[in-house]
Amino acid sequence: MLSKEGKKKLEKQHYKIIGNHSSIKVCGWTKKMIKGEGNCYKHKFYGIRSNQCLQMSTSFSCANRCTFCWRDYKAPVSKEWQLEIDDPKEILDQSIKAHIHMLNGYPGHPKTIQELYKEALTIKHVALSLIGEPIIYPKINELIDECHKRGISTFLVTNAQYPEQIRNLKPITQLYYSVDAPNKEILKQIDNPLFEDYWERLLESLDILAERKDRTCIRLTLVKKINMTDLEGYATLINRGNPDFIELKSYMLLGASKDRLTLDNAPFHEDVVKFTKTLIKHLPNYDIVSEHIPSRVILLAKKEFKINNVWHTWIDFDKPFTKQNILPTPQTGLSGKGTLENMNKPIKELELWEED
Repeated sequence: MLSKEGKKKLEKQHYKIIGNHSSIKVCGWTKKMIKGEGNCYKHKFYGIRSNQCLQMSTSFSCANRCTFCWRDYKAPVSKEWQLEIDDPKEILDQSIKAHIHMLNGYPGHPKTIQELYKEALTIKHVALSLIGEPIIYPKINELIDECHKRGISTFLVTNAQYPEQIRNLKPITQLYYSVDAPNKEILKQIDNPLFEDYWERLLESLDILAERKDRTCIRLTLVKKINMTDLEGYATLINRGNPDFIELKSYMLLGASKDRLTLDNAPFHEDVVKFTKTLIKHLPNYDIVSEHIPSRVILLAKKEFKINNVWHTWIDFDKPFTKQNILPTPQTGLSGKGTLENMNKPIKELELWEED
């Protein structure tokens, strides 16, 4: 259960609490796109319009205490659902309402592009990845159905500790697994899992991922001096899960993680590039597609998404959300530019991207 202290802390950080167990926060990239200042990596990689994206979660609670997480260790943790169960339609309605209310000041902002603000009043994408573990909400399938019924795409991130819930999860637009380490020992060190059988749960979840028919992605959050090692271990896990996409993203020194890690643990973008180029040698079925330098993230995709020598990782959101409805990726390749300039930005500026 979220304590009064925890609730006040989240609200101070511009989270909005929805009902008994859900929350939203307007992403920095939503604000930036409304002002014409760029898009998040999900736009560059998959075609999501950042100004029309709702960032939310259906659970405060998580079964891990990850060292790199911006949550502090007072945040609720649990192996099982222990809260009241709010109605999924009510969660979505109230989340959208709160999100739009938090954009109220933008019509009068001097940098606002009014057309983009008006678009932002219609939610087209939901990122279920804010805080906690969204998949343990007992009515997650009903929430997904409600989103799709309204033409809203669903991107859900899980820590892969709940294989039963993943097995029962309905098809979504894109399912993310956080795979935070290449082996059992480092995973325990970096994720601090509550489950004693955390490694077996991860492996079972990867087997389930390999069987799914919707779009799938494995994300590696790279923490220097901790988990940027054992490339063969990562390759074994990735091949076991057989995802469509792989995202390699730098850890950012943000929030409560600053009490546990230092700037030395946050890779430069060029560190991510070097790591990716080495890892790809162990993944013959994948290739590098694109990068997003401000977020220090690189996208890999299965080579089957390269059709007639053109990458197709964008989603055709005008059609049903299936793996087959794809569009060409407008910007591909590694530019090799701007990495050091980006890394010299102050941490406060980087906090815009905390919920990437």
